[in-house]
Amino acid sequence: MADVEEVTLTLKENLGTRRVPKLRDTAFPDAGAAVRHLTHSRPPGAVDVMLVNPPSPDGGIWIRTQHRVGRRSREEMVWPQCSLAQLAAMLQPDYTVHIVDAIAERMTWDEFEKILREKTPKYYITQCTAPTLTNDMYGAMLARALGAKTMAFGTHVTPMPMETMRDFPALDFVLRGEPELTFRELIDVLEGRQAMRAEWVNTMITKTDPMWQPSSDPSTANGKGLDMSNVKGLVWRKEGEIIINVDRPFIADLDDLPMPMHHLLPLDKYRMPLMKGPFSFMVTSRGCPAGCKYCIKHVSYQYSVRLHSPERIIEEMKLFASLGIHNIHMYADLFTVNREQVMAMCDLIIKEGLKVRWTCNSRVDYVDEEMLKKMAEAGCWLISWGLESGNELILKRAAKGADPKKAHRALGWARKAGIKNWGYFIIGLPGETVETIRETIEFSKTLPLEIALFHIAAPYPGTPFFFEVVKNKWFREGTRWEEVDMDKGTVLQYDNLSAEDLMYWQKRAFREWAFRPGPVVTYLKMLATDMHTFKRAVRVGLEHFGWALGKS
Repeated sequence: MADVEEVTLTLKENLGTRRVPKLRDTAFPDAGAAVRHLTHSRPPGAVDVMLVNPPSPDGGIWIRTQHRVGRRSREEMVWPQCSLAQLAAMLQPDYTVHIVDAIAERMTWDEFEKILREKTPKYYITQCTAPTLTNDMYGAMLARALGAKTMAFGTHVTPMPMETMRDFPALDFVLRGEPELTFRELIDVLEGRQAMRAEWVNTMITKTDPMWQPSSDPSTANGKGLDMSNVKGLVWRKEGEIIINVDRPFIADLDDLPMPMHHLLPLDKYRMPLMKGPFSFMVTSRGCPAGCKYCIKHVSYQYSVRLHSPERIIEEMKLFASLGIHNIHMYADLFTVNREQVMAMCDLIIKEGLKVRWTCNSRVDYVDEEMLKKMAEAGCWLISWGLESGNELILKRAAKGADPKKAHRALGWARKAGIKNWGYFIIGLPGETVETIRETIEFSKTLPLEIALFHIAAPYPGTPFFFEVVKNKWFREGTRWEEVDMDKGTVLQYDNLSAEDLMYWQKRAFREWAFRPGPVVTYLKMLATDMHTFKRAVRVGLEHFGWALGKS
């Protein structure tokens, strides 16, 4: 065995002035020191920031989104990661970025890890939802092991930052609420680039928060790490303690945001039932004034409502057209929240002759016949309606604020204008009984719907429904966050309706609605547009049919 002093001298020569720990009386040579300069180097093609929608927990298509829920997609809709594209735009042109949408790419964990090693990001950011939490944090753990600082945002970590940081030590930072400005400021602080920051970033921060003060300069750090206490909206670790900073104010004018970097997304991989070809999302507004207790959108944006201008929306449509995307879903908490914005947008589409087909969501009490006619003329062909229940008392208790009678009128107006209707219903809201479930099923059959989907109520953390479930002890024993999913199962256990009862009625509701002549024709139309979607829809339908038939 080589002499210890000889090994030390050789290492010093190889590593130059790099500090080498002194080898004392030991029989074990420091082999790691000889290659340390290799293992800690960043490869060609490495990026500053990787923005990630990680692989699926089970190989299926999962929906992760900043604004809404996380769940397995029954309808096989692959959701575009527009929030990652928006975050990427916040870093331009000062940092190199790479987006990985492992769901759209049907990427395995082995394939994902290979890309992670190739890109060796300095910073890794992902969005977290309750049903995918452990799976999401596995990606953060891999990135942390490769030396990246890890960040998370979304509808789970916003209301539960302390628990998430405590349970997953590989997570360095949580961005609560609206993440864009917190994200940019955090990266700048970590990189010591506040003084060199682009003027548009400073303008946007101070416009949103006139009382903003920059964080300490890295050169003034006291040797114990940077002081992050001035980065609003941030949750971080300071000498082992988890620190929750004050909240960041919402962005007042959404038009101040840079155009999302949609070209970094795998746009050709996004699919939606009944739609021919790829599509993408376009954010037209943030927030919703309605008070639905079960809705997770209020966790991130509370009850604020902010709009993109019609002109900004048209500009983004033209960007999509240049990328070959002519199918768009207006991704908003409530698309028709502002009638003037919608009508002006439609007028501009018609005036400029844009060839675009688009879909949106709405409530039955936020539309009128004239608006729906104009929307159809401007290219709208499908609306997703949050209908939830056919029982007025259930809706009232959930603070839905919509009369089931208005559903017939609104959906009738849409059908008359040539717009297809997609209805969402919820089984298992507080006060639910077998009788009210049957009322909802019969209600769904009377509506002019092309598609109806029945979900089980999910008490997502931070919603009023969540706190009601906790207070009344309606959580099933042994509940895990991964089970808080509207499709995968249920965490609810009422005195009069067991978890098994809720799952049975969810499947039976779909079976009763779907196995009628009208819906069957819709599935045949799916066959003509997307064979994969059709096969999946039929398989799910048969699963629901067989399961429900055996219990009826």
